[in-house]
Amino acid sequence: MWYHRPVIKEELLQSLPNLKIVASSGVGIDHLDLNLLFSYGVKVSNTPFVVSTDTADLGMALILASSRRLVEGYQMAVSPETKYFPADWLGAEVSGATLGIVGMGTIGYKVAERAKAFEMKILYHNRNRRNKEEESAVGAIYCKKIDDLLQQSDFVLLSVNLTPQTHKLIGKRELELMKPTATLINTSRGLVVDQDALVEALQNKVIKAVALDVTYPEPLPRDHPLLKLKNVIITPHIGSATKKTRCLMMENMVESIQAGLAGLPIPNEVL
Repeated sequence: MWYHRPVIKEELLQSLPNLKIVASSGVGIDHLDLNLLFSYGVKVSNTPFVVSTDTADLGMALILASSRRLVEGYQMAVSPETKYFPADWLGAEVSGATLGIVGMGTIGYKVAERAKAFEMKILYHNRNRRNKEEESAVGAIYCKKIDDLLQQSDFVLLSVNLTPQTHKLIGKRELELMKPTATLINTSRGLVVDQDALVEALQNKVIKAVALDVTYPEPLPRDHPLLKLKNVIITPHIGSATKKTRCLMMENMVESIQAGLAGLPIPNEVL
């Protein structure tokens, strides 16, 4: 499967009685009905580790782009209407700011490694706390309650899998807990955020800005209000979109398929 194609439904499984494995690109498996696949004896694999470095890079890029208003700055610099650059056109500091990471898995931890180089204070919320050595290596402080992280962070980065527990994890209540000067960054899945609540929060200056690599749906309808707000950056789900990583993803998928057909242990099998 590439970009969630083909869609796996029961009709397709019934038409493929010899199907042994579905190899899905990327980390997320929210597009798959695992119970249905397992009921047909079909194994599933994904490519979680090869995408982590590039996705972490993009997460850091979105933090920098939103804080320094790079998209707005570019538009100002190239606009035929621009006669001068205003001296009071200012961004926000990244160095020394507080970054809250929601989801400290492989990607979230790599973002923390990058943020440490910017001397950011790092908070994180995760289902399971990292060990003390891992926390110490990046200077991360664990927040058992997500509310504590939201209230303290200048930047909140979402790096979680989409599950029933994380569906609309960030809604009206959570956005209102954030600082009015805070920025939300989402590199996970669009449905982790209540987009209607997000639009309202941005319009009413409940939070300062948002940078999204993911939305729901993708792409957004061309008249969606998020596309009209200046304090929004949206990229087209490009967390893993480098030539090297996409080739490695395909190699991972081929290895899993070959193992599945040969009856061998499957790399990156989803259990």
